[in-house]
Amino acid sequence: MPIDPLVTATAILPLVGGPANVASVAHCMTRLRLRLADPSRVDVEALRALPGVLGVVVADGTYQVVLGPGAVTKVTAAFEGLVGGPTTAGELAARGAALRAERRRRNATPVKTALRRVAAVFVPLIPALIGCGILAGVNGLLVNAGLLPWLTPALAAVASGFMALIAVFVGHNTAKEFGGTPVLGGAVAAIVVYPGVAKVTAFGVTLAPGQGGVLGALAAALLATYVEKACRGRIPDTLDVLLTPTLTVLVAGLATLYGLMYAAGAVSTAIGTAANWLLVTTGAFAGLVLGGLFLPLVMLGLHQALIPIHTTLIEQQGYTVLLPILAMAGAGQVGASLAVYVRLRHDTSMRTTIRSALPAGLLGVGEPLIYGVSLPLGRPFLTACVGGAAGGAFVGFFAMLGDEVGTTAIGPSGWALFPLLAGNQGWGTLLAVYAGGLLTGYAVGFAVTYVLGVPGRAAPSAAPGDSSGGPAPSRSR
Repeated sequence: MPIDPLVTATAILPLVGGPANVASVAHCMTRLRLRLADPSRVDVEALRALPGVLGVVVADGTYQVVLGPGAVTKVTAAFEGLVGGPTTAGELAARGAALRAERRRRNATPVKTALRRVAAVFVPLIPALIGCGILAGVNGLLVNAGLLPWLTPALAAVASGFMALIAVFVGHNTAKEFGGTPVLGGAVAAIVVYPGVAKVTAFGVTLAPGQGGVLGALAAALLATYVEKACRGRIPDTLDVLLTPTLTVLVAGLATLYGLMYAAGAVSTAIGTAANWLLVTTGAFAGLVLGGLFLPLVMLGLHQALIPIHTTLIEQQGYTVLLPILAMAGAGQVGASLAVYVRLRHDTSMRTTIRSALPAGLLGVGEPLIYGVSLPLGRPFLTACVGGAAGGAFVGFFAMLGDEVGTTAIGPSGWALFPLLAGNQGWGTLLAVYAGGLLTGYAVGFAVTYVLGVPGRAAPSAAPGDSSGGPAPSRSR
């Protein structure tokens, strides 16, 4: 039964210490993320027991309430309404200062900070990538089947419009994340996709519209932000409104045309070439490594580095060949959890957790199974990685044979990835290879866990730290 967002938000609020204890509210694809003034006031066990709550994770100083896709957006909106009502501007300012101080103390690692900021640029784009990706897949099926020829041009336009201008959105989000004016970041990034750049020649080479892609847009907007900040500190207030945006667009725009687009274009081409070479040459081994290591990467937050790579591949080729392999980690997790369910016949609590979390796991939402089952037990997490490695090797092996399986968007995983499949083969082949990888991950994850991964009794529930920010990889992205 669908949860009532307001009822759920109202139930969560007192369990995290009430409005006065909430320093900030945010959400990702599946989790309500809360930073709290006094974490000791949280009743974690009561939170886990609430209807609609799939799990609770404590990571990077935040309390993350796992609610699942769709539900999290509605509950977050209701929660913000409850928190915003009785909170004064002074309280919010004080909480913001405390939050910034805590962030600086807890997250001083440069790599984690950089990855988190990159994720903040790309994660907001995932809903549009998903929607447009599904429409692109539907349109491809209609075209191949020769159906509805009067509709397919319109569907192609609807599905492709966002990708044609994704550089603008990347530029807008980059400037926003790094403290610049978002519209100036978008304006400079728009140069990357402007058709008129085909008339610009530098170093004896003529530019092509879109050269450098999202990486060029990211670099252009980042440069624009630094130029804007430099101008703000030097230009008199009376001239700031005229000169700062002009100089920002001029300096960053020329640097984009005569440097960044060439450099980012070379990097983007290298990413596409490397991904294709990796799968064609070492597909089974690459799939084994990527599928086996993805869950640990998620735990460390390092999977965020893959988001711009996925986006670059989608922009270049129309699909990312990495996400279906990474999605096999979730299949290994499902198989491992099923083995725990079978082996621990007398652990009613653990079996109840698995029954409630398994549907979400099949659809690619892995947090409930990870934090409710495999990590608290220990060994099943490792055997789940083995299952993911086997599924990844299966998909990678077919890539070596020339059957590329990719997805037109990032974020979803598991069964939810089927509508987004794309590649260099027909729909039947794509379905068969991806489904075969999932079944392999399920089977190997189950078998290895059943034999080696189940301890004698269930460990008490825990909420280990998690650095995941996202698409997904879903997903693995």
